[in-house]
Amino acid sequence: MSDDHVYKKVELVGSSRTTIEDAIENALVTANESLELMEWFEVTQTRGHIENGKVGHYQVTLKVGFRISGS
Repeated sequence: MSDDHVYKKVELVGSSRTTIEDAIENALVTANESLELMEWFEVTQTRGHIENGKVGHYQVTLKVGFRISGS
């Protein structure tokens, strides 16, 4: 295996009724079921849905980097 790696980024949107952190965790846990070798993420957007004047859902857009197998 090489010390040089190649990565790919995908964009995900996670949501949660409780916290921004839970929205991130929900996105990563679900993506982990089909993406291998995930190594990092960056939050690119944070927004929410309003219900009756309160936060109904937190929505977080992430870019997730994963290593290409064999690199």
